[in-house]
Parts: sequence; C-alpha cells; structure tokens
Amino acid sequence: MSRDDAGLSVIVAGGGTAGHIEPAMAVADALRRLDPSVRVTALGTARGLETTLVPERGYPLELIPPVPLPRKPTMDLARLPRRVRDSVRATRDVIERTDADVIVGFGGYVALPAYLAAGKGATRRRRLVPIVVHEANAKAGIANKIGARRAARVLAAVPGSGIHAPGMPDAEVIGIPVRSSITGLDREAFRGGARAHFGLPPDGPVLLVFGGSQGAQSLNKAVSGAAAELAAAGISVLHAHGPKNSVELPETTDRAPYVALPYLSRMDLAYAASDLAICRSGAMTVAEVSAVGMPAVYVPLPHGNGEQELNAKPVVAQGGGTIVADADLTPEFVVNTVIPMLRDQQKLKQMGAAAADAGHRDAAIEVARIVLEVARG
Repeated sequence: MSRDDAGLSVIVAGGGTAGHIEPAMAVADALRRLDPSVRVTALGTARGLETTLVPERGYPLELIPPVPLPRKPTMDLARLPRRVRDSVRATRDVIERTDADVIVGFGGYVALPAYLAAGKGATRRRRLVPIVVHEANAKAGIANKIGARRAARVLAAVPGSGIHAPGMPDAEVIGIPVRSSITGLDREAFRGGARAHFGLPPDGPVLLVFGGSQGAQSLNKAVSGAAAELAAAGISVLHAHGPKNSVELPETTDRAPYVALPYLSRMDLAYAASDLAICRSGAMTVAEVSAVGMPAVYVPLPHGNGEQELNAKPVVAQGGGTIVADADLTPEFVVNTVIPMLRDQQKLKQMGAAAADAGHRDAAIEVARIVLEVARG
C-alpha cells in the first residue's frame, strides 16, 4: 500500500488523566468522521488511564516512558534530562513507525516528549513534523507552553490561558473537544429511558452529584447530609461518590430515591436523567455539563492554582450556573439554596439555555479540521 493510499497519519498525545485523554479521543473520533482514511495513533504511558480508555475507543496505543515534571528540587529533577532523552527517543520511533503527518497535543506527561520529538526532524524523511497544541485549562501547563513555541496552530478552551505561538497575542479560542455522545445528546428525548436505567422515578426533579472519577468527600458529605430534606422535598438524587468512598443514607422512598453509585459509566444517561448538577469544575467537566445545557453548582477544588474556578467563570457569567467555595458547600447550603433551585423549573430552563450558549458543542470537529489542514499544509 502506498502512503497516499494509507491516508494521513495523526498522533494524538493526551495521556495521564481523563482531562487529557477525553479531548484527544473526541478529536480522534472527529477526524474519522471527517476523513475515514485517516490513521490515528494515541501516545500514552503505562501508568495512565489511557491504557484502558484508548483501547475501549478502538484506537492503537503506543506507550512511551513518562516524563513527570518535578515541582520541587528533588532527585527526580536530577533524573529529568535522562528521562526526557529516553522518552523523546521512544516517541521518535513511534513517529517513524506511523509515518506521522501531524501531532496534536493536549498537555501532560505525554505531550512534552511528543513536542520535542516532532521538532527534531529525526524521521526517515528528515523533516519536522508539524504540531497542533490544545490547552483545555484556564491556565496553560508547562508542556503546552513549550509546545506552543513551534506549533503550527495553538488552540485554547477559554481566553487568557497564557498560551500562544510566537508573534501571536494569544491562542485561538475554540472550546474543549467533547465526544459526540455528549454533544449530540437530546436530554428531553432520553429522559424517560435514562431515569429507568438508574431506577429513578419518571417525574419530579433529580439532582446529579459527582466529583470526578474518584469522587469528592466534601460533595459526598454535604449532599448525603441533606438526604432527608431532599426526599421530603420530592427531589431524587443520582450520586457518584467514587470507588473508594461511600455515603451513609437514611431510608429513602420510591417517590424520591437517593441512588448512590461508586462510578457513572454512562454520563450521557446521567445528564439526561437530571435537572441540576453539583460537581467540581475541572475543564472537561465544565465542557460536558455546559455542552448538554445542564445548569450546575460548581465547587472548585480548594487547592491548586485556582484554575478550576476560572474554568467555570465563563459559564457562570452567562447565567448557566453558580460557584460555591468548597468550605461553603454544607448540608445547610443544599437545603437553603439547592432545593429552592430545583423547585424553580422555569429558572432551571433559563440556566440550562445559558449553559448551552456558553458551551462549544462543535469544538471536536473544529479541532479536527485544523489538524487536517496542518497535516495537508
């Protein structure tokens, strides 16, 4: 088979966490929709979630040594140059085997060696492999800042991320790529079946609670602590508490059950079944929740560099949700603020419409189009 017959070859570099992997997989799906002849290869490490998520989506996965960037001067910092060299060398081998035309990176441990390897021109054709950089967070990470220095295109989820190509004031704001099962979700059409799937009643408000793949103790305590009041108000709860956590609940009724699960594998059905979410405000969470038009109470992580609050601010500014500090999320807050919100269906509809307007439902297709343009460039 000639190279032209084989189609373009794209490497997506977004391993480690779901926040890096999910946008990469959404773009991979969009590339196949735009051009079925495209060959997509995912780059990852043996210790990331990509070892499970990528094969489930049907894409080949190439593993390279991870390059964690130490935040403090430790022995790991002394080992960094050797780790970088080993990982870049392994990535060059992948570039050569796949005959890559373009690399699209989403930050994290995998992206940095991909950017460095692409810039070495160390392939059989002795050329630089062009790269496209996408930054999902409100504050750009180190890997993407390095990649942006020689990227053909630099993309971001929100304005002011601090990432840009040389000579450009800022990145192109394009949103976060989200999988089509979410962006194409008709919540109203799927509501009945989604509620039946989780054992929820067909009528009455439903509160969705989730704190990421591992759950969040503060969310768990606050909402479960108001379980009796939620049931008395006729509000059902669908709560993903995390695989290592549990919640203590009073007896619930069939009219307003409290459904507590370790993990939600069908987030599309969870969104369709629910009227309001209480959740963290990681970049991917905000992107999905707004894409489906779900009003939300965002509870940013209380530590870090404050990027989770920045992620939610554009949606909140549009009227699609509200932000509450982690320390202020208590059972009393749920009773005094969340229950009245769920009782006001008209307000929820307005917030849902505002959330949808703030989202970027076509981001995956737009990123895929840009990747193909660069590859053919």
